[in-house]
Parts: sequence; C-alpha cells; structure tokens
Amino acid sequence: MDLSQANEESLLEAARGGDRRALEQLLERYQQKIFRFGVKMCGDSEDAKEVLQETLLAMARGVREFRGASAVSTWLYTIARSFCIKKRRKGKFAPEREESLEAGEREARSVADASRGADELIAGRQVEQVLDAAIRSLEPIYREVLILRDVEGLTAPEVAQILGVSVEAVKSRLHRARVAVREKVAPELGIGLEPPSPACPDIAELLSRHLEGEISSDACAEMEKHLAECPGCKGACDSLKQTLTLCRRVPAPQVPAQTQQAVREAIERFLGQAPQR
Repeated sequence: MDLSQANEESLLEAARGGDRRALEQLLERYQQKIFRFGVKMCGDSEDAKEVLQETLLAMARGVREFRGASAVSTWLYTIARSFCIKKRRKGKFAPEREESLEAGEREARSVADASRGADELIAGRQVEQVLDAAIRSLEPIYREVLILRDVEGLTAPEVAQILGVSVEAVKSRLHRARVAVREKVAPELGIGLEPPSPACPDIAELLSRHLEGEISSDACAEMEKHLAECPGCKGACDSLKQTLTLCRRVPAPQVPAQTQQAVREAIERFLGQAPQR
C-alpha cells in the first residue's frame, strides 16, 4: 500500500493498529499547517517549534483512542491551541504591537501600487510583513478565529468546536477581526482609503457577514446597489476581499530540519516505550 496516496481514514485505521509508517504519514501531512498556526499565534518561531513538537507527540500518544468524532485537523488544532494558551499564560506572547508593524507599513507603503492585483501583492515580502503584523496585533481571541477560518480554511462550525464556543460567537469575533486587519492592510493595497459617509452602513462587516451566510438575499441586493453608488464603501469592500485573498494564500512555513528530527526522536522514544497491542 502506497501510504503517501492513502486517504486520511485509511491512515487513521492503520495508525490505530500500530502501523508506524501510517502514523508518520499523518504527522507529515499536518506538520506544516500546525507549525504555521503556532507561528501565527505565538509570534515566535521557537515557541511555535515547541507547540508543533508537543502537538504531534500528543497525536502519537492519542491516535489509538481517537475515534474520528471530528476531523483530524480539528483534533490537532484543538491540541495545538491548548499548548499556545499554556505559553500565553506564562506571558511569552501576549498580544502586542511590535515594531515590525510600523516598520512593515513604512516599507510596504513605498512599493504599494493600486494597479497591482492580489497575486502580485502576496509575492511582495513587504505586504506580507504588514499582513502578518496586522494579524499579530489582534487580541488572541480574535487572532485565533481569523487564523483558523481565513488562513487555515476551517469552517465556522469546526472553529467553534476547536474553541469550545458557539458558531455565532465565532462569526461575531471573525467579523471584528477581519475589519481590524483590513484597516491595517488597506493602505498597502492602495484601495479602500476614501472614508465612507457617516450615514453609510459598515460595509466591511456586512460583506463579512455575507460571506458567512448571515444576511438575506434582499439585504445582499441592497448592499450591491449601495456599492454601485458609493465609491468609499466599494473601496472598503474591495480591500476586504483582497485582504481575505492574502490571508488564504499565506504560505505554510517549512518546518526546520532540526525540529522535524526532534519530533521524530520524541515519537520514537514514545513508541519504543508504548505497550504493544
């Protein structure tokens, strides 16, 4: 059996039965995503390495008891989040405005071009730095929602399961996080800078709610009509769309070779000590 082509269910079944290769394949499939989540939540690669190692080791320890009540990704993000919270309680990566936010904004401003599309923007390191700093400037309860939903691509119900809150709470936090990040990134996109009229609705939040299926078709039609007549709101709407495109295209960082080796060694030690079934 070619495990690299096996589906997740087959790998889980094999891993539960003690197949080390299947377990290793599962770990390999998820390590970059978990590492990216750790980096975004921790703001520190060393902390992210620890979160990754502890998460994958916990997976190895618990895979035989995991019965698939949720997706593997949901299970792993739940574990990773718990380790992130433990680190945050130690005060290592409480929310903060880092110098890189202002520095990144200054650098990106010098290269931002309104005629450039999202594909080009994501390739620009300066804009990537501004997006990253904008996400890290969010309070943790908003940051984790935006990372899980818009960077990692989980559904709102999956995010709710990971966080242990209602879907409504997830969406409420998500709207606030999206609007806050858009406001940071919009100057670098070169659009959405003209302020809407005070009488205008909060079009960015309305768009976010529309994307989550929270507004009716009639309300959507009214929003489209308003956008056609209001340049300020259209700019806000367009800049949010591009911001979310950038979020979805955040690359998963390569897991350092030393970290991969440390994970393998820790798992090998565990498997060597675990009773055989």
